[in-house]
Amino acid sequence: MVDTMTPAESPETTGNGDTKGTSVIVNAIAVLRTFTADEPLLGVTEIANRVGLHKSTVSRILATFEQEHLVERDPESRRFRLGLGLIAVAGPLLAELEERRVAYPVLRELTEQTGETSALMVWNGAESMCVEQIASHHQIKHTTPLGARYTDAMSASVQVFLSAEQSERVRTLLRSGAISYPGLDDAGLDGYQIKLKDVTVRGWAINYGESSIDEVGVAAPVYDHRGDIVAAVLISAPRFRVSRERLQSLGEACAAAAHKVTTRLGGRAPQSKN
Repeated sequence: MVDTMTPAESPETTGNGDTKGTSVIVNAIAVLRTFTADEPLLGVTEIANRVGLHKSTVSRILATFEQEHLVERDPESRRFRLGLGLIAVAGPLLAELEERRVAYPVLRELTEQTGETSALMVWNGAESMCVEQIASHHQIKHTTPLGARYTDAMSASVQVFLSAEQSERVRTLLRSGAISYPGLDDAGLDGYQIKLKDVTVRGWAINYGESSIDEVGVAAPVYDHRGDIVAAVLISAPRFRVSRERLQSLGEACAAAAHKVTTRLGGRAPQSKN
């Protein structure tokens, strides 16, 4: 059975206090997750409404975070944003993330080659997350901020990661809403599974304005030594700059870059099944 409790609905106390402690941690994480690249500034009431907690609880959590520099107040609005203390927390992980280190020069080459933003994405089981990015030099561009998370089924990087999942796992993620697919029905599920098979055969995924009408994305898988997908190289660009013909060249460039990262990691693509 799937636990569907919100942070506020989690039990607060047990005989030994363990559940209460766990609940506090879950609530604190929920508060941090409300901040996004699209909405970096949030007030206490906004956060409380989104996570289902009382404002006083959110205020206490934010006060603790502020002391540890995990959040900070905007001087003008007095609303909260994520603080530089998070870099100290995430820094050791990013430094040890081999895929990120290996991919960085490849992404720079890819952006120079295509003129578009390139990024490295990793999968946490239900979200595609950006861990590195090289922005386009064009004035009008699409960017993928570090730490950004994507759960749209049509997102190119999400397609790449789901193409490696078991069919039933994909259906579970879509039906639960963990991966968003508006208007999903059985026919849509079957069609999406076919789309994922096309990603595997083609070697890269395409999002031609399907999740955002103004944006185009292509993504290709990075493999480890076992032939498992460990990351995805992503190219994102404004749709007006990408014709259907150019889409093919971007996809090929993305796949070539992903292959280069795979090779540098000592990885290999899985053998095709006849």
